Amino acid sequence: MSAANRYWFPAKRYGWGWGFPSRWQGWVVLVVYIVLMCLDARFFRPDQEPFIFALFVVLLSAAFLAVCWLKGEPPRWRWGKD
Repeated sequence: MSAANRYWFPAKRYGWGWGFPSRWQGWVVLVVYIVLMCLDARFFRPDQEPFIFALFVVLLSAAFLAVCWLKGEPPRWRWGKD
């Protein structure tokens, strides 16, 4: 397996960070993240429980970022052709 195919999240062509998943594992992580964010908004409404809602958003986003960092292509600033 080539180095580009082992990453769940490839680097973006322009800018810093990751693009859409390139492997099924990455898609599963992304879908789980979206579902958990929706459940957070459903059960901890931001207008009624803003602190708990924000706490879950921060924790879920940190976990998602950690997976991207560990399973994604190393991030760096990109200007197009690399």
